[in-house]
Amino acid sequence: MGDTILIIDDDVNLNDLVTTYLSGFDYGVESCSDPTTAVDQIKTKDFQLIILDVMMPGMDGFTVLRKIRDISRVPVIMLTACGELTDRVVGLELGADDYLAKPFEPRELLARIRSVLRRFQNAGQAARLVPETKEHGLALQPEKKQARLDGQPLDLTSMEFDFLELMMANKGRVLSRDYIMDRLKGYEWEAYDRSIDILVSRVRSKLGDSPADPIFIKTVRGAGYMFIG
Repeated sequence: MGDTILIIDDDVNLNDLVTTYLSGFDYGVESCSDPTTAVDQIKTKDFQLIILDVMMPGMDGFTVLRKIRDISRVPVIMLTACGELTDRVVGLELGADDYLAKPFEPRELLARIRSVLRRFQNAGQAARLVPETKEHGLALQPEKKQARLDGQPLDLTSMEFDFLELMMANKGRVLSRDYIMDRLKGYEWEAYDRSIDILVSRVRSKLGDSPADPIFIKTVRGAGYMFIG
């Protein structure tokens, strides 16, 4: 049996269909229609990926995602209704790793699962080679996807952590917006036109970094961004 996946969705029929389909590709699959029970399961069981619906009674997917991120960095793919833009953006900002609009083709879900798992496995291999990166009080632990600034933990989403890790790995090199988007695969950059600029702004805010007098991330006009550390 391969990786174990948890499906959190109040649609029991959908859970059964997805469970049957993914089981045919050697995944261990569990499903839960109650969000509170699902969070309890995540605390006690080792899942490699979670498929999480946004629209659920009692506790919506965003609330569940916040609770998950309080206890785990397990990859999360969110299911959104009709590709709602707001749901996609909010989900990614809260720490989702990908999203898929309902209704969806099982084959596309399988492709996204494989892509997210592959990205996390590659990150884990890199983490074993470089267990911690430090620059001027900023420390990253890729294997745990944790960041600290002057010893204090930073509350970064998966997207923000991956961006910061990419910048630190290329210190002194100007990275164009297109290059950043290409390297951070698995995220939906077409969601809004200035997605990279907004991402940089959020990371700077959490680092206490000023665009006018940067300590970590410098804007190179017309070219992109550079980590100066």
